[in-house]
Amino acid sequence: MISDYQRIADAIEFIAANADHQPSLEAIAAQLNLSPFHFQRLFSRWAGVTPKKYLQILTVERAKQLLAEARTLLAVSDKVGLSSASRLHDHFVQLEAVTPGEFKTGGAGVSIDYAVYSSPFGGVFVAATARGICKLSFIDQDQIEIHIADLQRRWPKATLRNRDSDRLNIIESLFTDNQKIDRPLSLHVSGTNFQINVWRALLRIPEGALASYSQVAEAVGRPKAARAVGTAIGSNPIAFFIPCHRVLQQSGNIGGYHWGTIRKHAMHAWESARYS
Repeated sequence: MISDYQRIADAIEFIAANADHQPSLEAIAAQLNLSPFHFQRLFSRWAGVTPKKYLQILTVERAKQLLAEARTLLAVSDKVGLSSASRLHDHFVQLEAVTPGEFKTGGAGVSIDYAVYSSPFGGVFVAATARGICKLSFIDQDQIEIHIADLQRRWPKATLRNRDSDRLNIIESLFTDNQKIDRPLSLHVSGTNFQINVWRALLRIPEGALASYSQVAEAVGRPKAARAVGTAIGSNPIAFFIPCHRVLQQSGNIGGYHWGTIRKHAMHAWESARYS
């Protein structure tokens, strides 16, 4: 059965590929084998805007505008606080790195619970220690064993526990406009000092804004290390909440994304709809 996310991803891919021709509602709906009425309602419920409105906020054009406006990442960061209190604020996400001792022991004595949740961008595999989320990955198909293996590789001596049966709804709630969070979302990650600094810089890019790799490099004090920044971004263990999807090429092109460029387009559309 095709999920709503897949339908919307297919629609976004079609709109992006045919934006120059301004496809009609009927043409887009036909690509999905849906009636125009059903497609309009589905797209609007998912993205918060109509398909016509989305055509006006296509990712590349928005990226070029934002990247031209933001001379540095700090200039973008000054926009924190645009959102209403009911939305997810990235300054409400705190990152806690493992200690050198914890890194050396490979998670010995640490218990990690994991479960699969739903999100606007498909299924997500989430794992958490007592100190916060340590892994969040998108699942396109039945890939849970791959993600469990990767989790075990990152934390080789930790005890892993499947909590699918009694999982909480905290992750789903964070993807909605109605969540009520009374404390910061804590992320518990392992990485080099450089990677941690890059991930902290990403957390300073607010929802609805974008930055280039060179801007992130400047923000961490390594203006000539854009390539190394790209590698660190690609190693991000927490999808979406450490928002590597908000980093694009200097030209404004979408660039690559570990979880697929269409999903990256979808995230920009979702956030742009809530920003505008």
